[in-house]
Amino acid sequence: MAGRLSHPSINCTDAFALSEWLEASTRLRHDPNEPGDEECMILDPNGDQRLLFVEGDRLHESPGRIHFDVAPTDRRRDAEIDRVLELGASKIADRRNEDGSGWMVLADPAGNRFCIVRSDDERNEAS
Repeated sequence: MAGRLSHPSINCTDAFALSEWLEASTRLRHDPNEPGDEECMILDPNGDQRLLFVEGDRLHESPGRIHFDVAPTDRRRDAEIDRVLELGASKIADRRNEDGSGWMVLADPAGNRFCIVRSDDERNEAS
């Protein structure tokens, strides 16, 4: 297996407000989030289920408000990006940072968007 579904990401106009609302209506909890955060994660008490709210301006344009983030399981993020590009994905936006954080937005051959984020090992190395 080369990747696992890390979490769905939901585009919205106010990430904190939407994460607060969903927290109140489910058993998911903040990870922690603050008013004004442009990205807010909520998760279940075990940390197994996660949702990420991301602020954006173009909410009703294609490809839609929800996309999946994929975390590599057996390689680093950049190697996984190369692998899926070879399989026919296309680059949409490079959101990788010089410090190693960030992600790449891609589209599958049908145009559905997804992001490849750092692997668990890469995130653990950074902390």
